[in-house]
Amino acid sequence: MEAKRLAAEKAVESIKDGMVVGLGTGSTVYYAIHKIGELVKQGLEIKAIATSVGSEQIAQQLGINLVTFADIDKIDLTIDGADEVDPHWNLIKGGGGALLREKIVAAASKELIVIADESKVVAQLGKFPLPIEVIPFGWEQTEKKIAELGCAPKLRVADGKPYLTDNGNYILDCSFGTIADPKSLHDRINQIVGVVDNGLFVGYASRVIVGYHNETVKELVRN
Repeated sequence: MEAKRLAAEKAVESIKDGMVVGLGTGSTVYYAIHKIGELVKQGLEIKAIATSVGSEQIAQQLGINLVTFADIDKIDLTIDGADEVDPHWNLIKGGGGALLREKIVAAASKELIVIADESKVVAQLGKFPLPIEVIPFGWEQTEKKIAELGCAPKLRVADGKPYLTDNGNYILDCSFGTIADPKSLHDRINQIVGVVDNGLFVGYASRVIVGYHNETVKELVRN
């Protein structure tokens, strides 16, 4: 947990007065939101857009000024986590179920700072099952088409029922093994009817900050 906190607090140092800030989702971002809340209490003035209902609720409790896309033109900086990050800063995201909103916010951001602990840094993506958000109607057919790409999809379940995203969709967690070409796989998945989006983030990360269990923090260099 200390490694996650260190990465999160390092990223928060980049937030300045007057910024519009994207708030990611997940256990590492939790520390970032709490740090932002502390700074807001000390006088920091920002606007924020959350990528999930969970992050929104935490931000509200901490007194962070939340807005919608109707209120702003662009997001200055987003801080978000990742389930995996490779040397080219390709990401797998969506373990927390918020991949669609996370990608919408990332796409609208001038800068995306990815924060993680060292366990999320990998040589190649794919050990973590790739989350794919799908429309509930006909999801079984969508699952078959996804499986034809060479994976073993598994419907995400919570409390004995299909897990629902904040958008009311299902998630298929798909084990592809090593993903040699993330961009190509991303595009092939998103061409399937019934797929909303998938957890491959290619070309979004501006910076990657990693916390280590020896209580150091390092900003990675892209290969």
